[in-house]
Amino acid sequence: MRRRLLISYLTLTLVVLVMLEVPLALSFRQRETEALQSQLERDAFVLSTFAEDALDGSANPRLQVLAEEYLQETGGRVVFVDSDAVVRADSSPPNTNLRSFESRPEIQAALDRRVATGTRSSATLGTDIVFAAVPITSGGTIQGVVRVSCPLGDLDERVERYWALLALIGAAVMAAVTMIGILLARWVTRPVEQLQQTAMAIGRGELSARAPANEGPPEVQRLARALNVTASRLEELVVAQEQFVADASHQLRTPLTALRLRLEMLEMHSRDDVMDSDLAAAEREVIRLSRLVDGLLALARADRSPGVGVIDGVDVDAALRERAANWRPVADTRDVRLETLEAGLTARVDPDRLDQIIDNYVANAIDVAPAGSVVRLYSTMVDNPDTGPMVAIHVQDEGPGLTPDQRSRAFDRFWRYSDTSGPLGGTGLGLPIVRKLANMDGGFADLGEAPGGGLDAVVTVPPTTGDRRA
Repeated sequence: MRRRLLISYLTLTLVVLVMLEVPLALSFRQRETEALQSQLERDAFVLSTFAEDALDGSANPRLQVLAEEYLQETGGRVVFVDSDAVVRADSSPPNTNLRSFESRPEIQAALDRRVATGTRSSATLGTDIVFAAVPITSGGTIQGVVRVSCPLGDLDERVERYWALLALIGAAVMAAVTMIGILLARWVTRPVEQLQQTAMAIGRGELSARAPANEGPPEVQRLARALNVTASRLEELVVAQEQFVADASHQLRTPLTALRLRLEMLEMHSRDDVMDSDLAAAEREVIRLSRLVDGLLALARADRSPGVGVIDGVDVDAALRERAANWRPVADTRDVRLETLEAGLTARVDPDRLDQIIDNYVANAIDVAPAGSVVRLYSTMVDNPDTGPMVAIHVQDEGPGLTPDQRSRAFDRFWRYSDTSGPLGGTGLGLPIVRKLANMDGGFADLGEAPGGGLDAVVTVPPTTGDRRA
């Protein structure tokens, strides 16, 4: 945008300069030509008064002296011809023989009692000349003609110097406009760029971002203030919503815990098999509601987290070994073996968020893994075309897997594979929490198909600064 504004300023300035300087230069040449013709005409009239009595039909050395003196003083050429257009004196004679200027149109015009001025090409001099031809009369009789001329080269040199001066002025104006244009473009575009950065930050979820509202043109300032008001209102609404979810989740945990305890007490004192079955079903629903509340609370906390605390250098292998060790007793009860593979990679992530992501993936994998199967935890380095090298952390199971459509919807909040839930999960909030946590560390979460038809749960996070292997 800054470049386009500067180009528009310079283009407009260039057009104005051309429209002003070209006519000015052409007018200067015309004025100089007319002034030179007028000067030559005055000189010719003065010379004609001295030559009235000198053209008496014979050579008069006084005319030649007069012509040569004029040449020395002004640099112009003087030619005196008689009434027959025969040269009697010439300040720049190519030869000493008598010559006829009868073919010169200005001589004929002067012999017809007309003053002739103008420019034409001279075959004798091989250049263009400016001339003035005046008749020499005595007693009403045409005695001859005096023609004063000078080459156009002198005039062209003055015009070229004037053109050079105008070009220099134009270059100075363009340089000044360039400097002023850069300042103006920065004055206009800098707050616009800040508005863009603020809008992008808000789009990334940084609702506290604000644009400076006192920089740039008044229109941009009004736009910045409007954006800030919108961002403030949006932040208030989102924070209120997240606070409500967090508060409601927190408040629901206590009555649900109490309800679960009461159900367990009733089950212990019940002697009716039908009652025992109903109590067990009610207890399962209470457990499910408790997990759902815990998930809502975790999701609300993740939404409100500022995303700080990223550590450059988390050992991914150590994190996988630790989480596998914590989950191994649960996996053993379901006859599922947890297996970790070493890759020697480190990632730039928050360790607590990474542990929570792995826990969600492992809980889902154990839930669906058949007895006697293996859940593998490992990491690889991948080359992402948008972000470059990234660390991909995999949790693969040998369960039934999901269809491509189901995998695309698995990260939607409250979406579940089936209406029944396993003992470890099933609230529909685990994967949305995983994606939110991964995004906070500059990564992303995805589900793929594992070899053999199972599910490959992947979280991709940035590597450490020095580890860029692909």
